[in-house]
Amino acid sequence: MKEHFALVGIILACACSSTAPVSAQNTEAQETHGVVLANIDRSVKPGDDFYEFANGEWIKRTQIPPDRAGVDVFTKLADLSNKRTADLIQEISKSNAPAGSALRKVADLYNSYMDEAGIETRGLAPLKPHLDAIAAIKDRKQLARALGQTLRADVDALNNTNYHTPNLFGLWVAPGFNDSDHYTPYLMQGGVQLPDREYYLSDSEHMKQVRTQYQAHVAAMLKLAGLSDPDTRAPRIVELEHAIAQVHRSLAENEDIHKANNTWKRADFAANAPGLDWNEYFAGSGIAHVDSFIVWQPEAFKGESALVASTPIETWKDWLSFHLIEQYAGVLPKALTEERFAFFGKTLSGAEQQRPRWQRGVFVVDGLLGDVVGKVYAEKYFPPEAKAQAQAMVANLITAFHKRIEALTWMNPATKAEAEAKLSTLYVGIGYPETWHEYSNYEVKAGDIFGNIWRGNLAEYQREVARLGKAVDRKEWSMTPQTVNAVNLPLQNALNFPAAILQPPFYDPKAPAAVNYGAIGSVIGHEISHTFDTEGSTFDSKGRLRNWWTPEDLKHFEQSTAQLAAQYDQYKPFPDLAINGKQTLAENIADVAGISAAYDGYKASGQVAPEDASFNSDQQFFIAYAQNWGDKTREAALRQQVMTDPHSPGEYRAETVRNIDAWYSAFNVQSGEKLYLTPNERVRIW
Repeated sequence: MKEHFALVGIILACACSSTAPVSAQNTEAQETHGVVLANIDRSVKPGDDFYEFANGEWIKRTQIPPDRAGVDVFTKLADLSNKRTADLIQEISKSNAPAGSALRKVADLYNSYMDEAGIETRGLAPLKPHLDAIAAIKDRKQLARALGQTLRADVDALNNTNYHTPNLFGLWVAPGFNDSDHYTPYLMQGGVQLPDREYYLSDSEHMKQVRTQYQAHVAAMLKLAGLSDPDTRAPRIVELEHAIAQVHRSLAENEDIHKANNTWKRADFAANAPGLDWNEYFAGSGIAHVDSFIVWQPEAFKGESALVASTPIETWKDWLSFHLIEQYAGVLPKALTEERFAFFGKTLSGAEQQRPRWQRGVFVVDGLLGDVVGKVYAEKYFPPEAKAQAQAMVANLITAFHKRIEALTWMNPATKAEAEAKLSTLYVGIGYPETWHEYSNYEVKAGDIFGNIWRGNLAEYQREVARLGKAVDRKEWSMTPQTVNAVNLPLQNALNFPAAILQPPFYDPKAPAAVNYGAIGSVIGHEISHTFDTEGSTFDSKGRLRNWWTPEDLKHFEQSTAQLAAQYDQYKPFPDLAINGKQTLAENIADVAGISAAYDGYKASGQVAPEDASFNSDQQFFIAYAQNWGDKTREAALRQQVMTDPHSPGEYRAETVRNIDAWYSAFNVQSGEKLYLTPNERVRIW
């Protein structure tokens, strides 16, 4: 799954601020190669609060910029990638590339987004034909076709943990659970604009207030788009979304792969989910020729289909209109852009102002033409020697994992053999993909940003549909080189480490091995270990959904993971909101296993870091790990993360060192200190 780092977010038509901790100005006065000593709060005992110990001084002196929902200690890297990408896009936009070429598409897309005056002049004109088409819907047959026309490839369950869409349903094209050699269509729940079902269903006072503000926002958007009676329409829209949320599957349940493997033939939809005219829906979506689907959340499809039949057509038309307006607000007149940000940026994430328009333009181009820019980025910023160095570290960590598996006393030889096979066949992409996406089916027009976004989303959908039934490319990437992130792709048994993350502070050739293994090594180990987390462990070496465990081994694994989930259930970022140990379990497993493998890899390297201001080599390894996770996040954004993200907040990720025996030795952590766990309480999985 995608890692939760300083994300270089992809924001298509949205003008909101990313809710993930994102980049900001670097606060370090000078360049360092190794642990950042100035960030350490030596007044805190490592055994009481290791996160605060490693990051306390940085937290004290750091201010969150007004256009950010949060910042972290490696924000310099994300800003650097953004700036490099922007410079490349701007160079391309001035290059007068041949008409119709990929580079010209980048130029025209970026320039059309930056043309604020043109957007204001056109006003609501680009939106009007689409609103008129919705208004013309007369019956449920036409409604079903219109709903089908909204289907897009805008969900991705296992690579990006994106389980729902604002559209009624979403399509994900990926290797099949039951046929991993061919691309298969997965359909997933949708229909709500707020981040998660709990935003509609929670009884907390905070969430009640958010819902009140949301309804006001819906009314404001309808009014700005010129629709009549917004105060009458808005409550109906919110009520419908609430009803949809009631039939949605929770995030924790969505991560149970076995509940997701539901094959429906086209003919099954009418019987399994009556209410929606499925023939019209599939005709509208352009996939009436597809015979078989995997339906991730059957109860949501049944419930939402029933709502299509029971809810007045006029309410659905209002819902369609609002969702269209919301999706394209970022490329409509300024009043709509600002109203959307006021709710999704300020209210939901706490950001005080929007990102500069050039940054939002970068996100748009990255989202729709990312590989065109990525190819130029990789050529300029990721030389062959950097790739070779990263590949060597990956090889060391895979070797460390092999040794850990071989040493397991609880695992049956047959299970070990399958685990070893997964590691031996694991594809690790470093820096950039071996083949690039091409965008020949995407028409970009100068000065037409609304149309460019519309056609871009549709072109990506059509590209994905065209892959159905074709052979799987197991080396395909799901990220661009300019993305500061990393990902495990369980259905491909593959990993991606983009060029942008393989730089300081994650990887620094001038830093000691202990620090590099604690920083990027733990990230690499984390992604490798996703191969064996609660989701990854359900797939074999060919990406097939298959139980390759003996009953005894599986029981041991489930007991250990349940112990880790219970550990995280105890963490409470707010008095009224705790971490969901089940929701975050796969990521927490990967953290524990990743740092364990990274520590082994560091020890196997034989390199001992010079003592630095009284910190020995092992201490530097663990400090580097904890400094990966230093962040400062606004309350609204942190609440959203806890409720909607499969990753735990950075504080708790850093403190998973309490499960590692070597950490206790490194810092002489004793019974009575707050993070101390007895040896039996420490979770050991891999």
